[in-house]
Amino acid sequence: MESTPAAVLDDTVVALDAVLQSGTVGALDAGAMMDLLRVAGEIQRRVEAVIVEAVASVDPRPAGSGEPAFCGRFGCRSMNELLQRVLRADAASAARLVKGARLVRREVDLSSGEWLPARWPALREALLDGAIGVTGLLAATGPIEQAGPRVRLADRWEADAYLAEVARGEESGDGAENSDAENETGPAPTAEDLRVRAQLIVQYLDPDGAEPAEDIALRARGVVLGRAKDGVIPVRGALLPEVAGQLQRIWDAYLNPKVDGPPLPGVHFVPSAELEDSDAERRDTAVSPVDDVLPCGDPGGMVDGRTRAQKQHDALAAALGIAARHDDMPRLGGAAPTLVVTVGAEDYATGRGWARVEGVETPVSTRVAAHTACGGTVQRVVLGAGGRIVGLGSSDRIFTPAQRRAIGVRDGECLIPGCHVPAAWCEIHHVTEHAHGGPTHTDNGVALCWHHHRTLDTSGWQIRMRGGVPQVRGPAWWDPRRRWRTPRPALPDPTHRTGSRFAHAGPARGRILRAGTSPARSATSTAARADRE
Repeated sequence: MESTPAAVLDDTVVALDAVLQSGTVGALDAGAMMDLLRVAGEIQRRVEAVIVEAVASVDPRPAGSGEPAFCGRFGCRSMNELLQRVLRADAASAARLVKGARLVRREVDLSSGEWLPARWPALREALLDGAIGVTGLLAATGPIEQAGPRVRLADRWEADAYLAEVARGEESGDGAENSDAENETGPAPTAEDLRVRAQLIVQYLDPDGAEPAEDIALRARGVVLGRAKDGVIPVRGALLPEVAGQLQRIWDAYLNPKVDGPPLPGVHFVPSAELEDSDAERRDTAVSPVDDVLPCGDPGGMVDGRTRAQKQHDALAAALGIAARHDDMPRLGGAAPTLVVTVGAEDYATGRGWARVEGVETPVSTRVAAHTACGGTVQRVVLGAGGRIVGLGSSDRIFTPAQRRAIGVRDGECLIPGCHVPAAWCEIHHVTEHAHGGPTHTDNGVALCWHHHRTLDTSGWQIRMRGGVPQVRGPAWWDPRRRWRTPRPALPDPTHRTGSRFAHAGPARGRILRAGTSPARSATSTAARADRE
């Protein structure tokens, strides 16, 4: 009598029971324990392959004759519920198995009755061979599946074959010196390694996919505070890759063994001399309250449609940027914690493709690189064959503290109408890009909050400089005539003549004549000049 697959696996269960009941597992030495774990991994991957192949072989849809589907025959509403009950698994684990079954499922040709190839045929074979488990299968296919129809069928099959080789450790290296080593099997990759390889493949196959992925990420970002419990308040949310990278760099700086770590929370006493110096510095960098309000409020939330969680995320992003520049921030590698964004020169020039944030595996769009470069220093690194650094240069494009203070006094807050983020919290944007010859000068810099700076290219807002004075043009839904406007405060400027019917007619933002004077004197002379004009 021929044994069924279930009977064969029953013998395996008996063997596993014998190992567990022997009591020798805990007494194994290090080498024997590693051998045990290796064999257990082989068994685990093959058990997962058996389950996935079984789920992929049954028809989840109701039969046309009115008979119930496979899961319905056993009193379950879905295959997910059936797997939860028969495998004693949770819903998430069952969902992963069902998803893996869809990826390797083979349909039958109605005309010939032959099996058609699976969606991922090579990775299916790797799964059945025990080279990868369900986690590896989903990691290898996830990024490419997310790209959807933007990846052609032929490209997907080529990626499938390549990832199957990587999963088996059979990836052939370029320029192998020893022909005998070409067929040697290398170390098996982890599921995370497969995911990174798949992400790199997507960057090549779908360079335009960075833009829709960027839009999805912007909608998903957010930070919220939970309710206090046990004396602490939980934080939950989702950070954009560059914000997470900046936060990671700040953590690295504080956790550097060469520094004393972050300061302890609580009250700390500061010598009066240091306190007086810090108060004087705050007075010098204060923003004039007159420039605090722009003419167009946003009572209906039309200009700024962000949710509260998204606004809190963007506030955190701005705070991280300010914290990284602060004098009290520990040095990391001899400099302030610096966010490093890597992008190819051609991708940066064309605005297409992907970039990478140091410390974060998820690729980002070139918009992130452009946003980061606008407020930081661009360093050009030329890599030769084999990854050797053959050229190194830098281009200084950071606004000085004096320039930032002067621009902050002139603009008062974020330049976009309806946004009232103080200029002291804003980033300084090059109106004419530095890469296009725009100077790092007060006549070419404006204050933008993190959100509006990040989304300037896609939000419909436009900025230009006329005689050193910024002008803003809004999107058509905000101003159908698309007129250029000079932002001005909604409240009267006290330096203007009282009772003058032209008090609000002229531009309240004047050109910055000298950035070296104190902010208070600059504001007065600017307003006086605007009044004379």
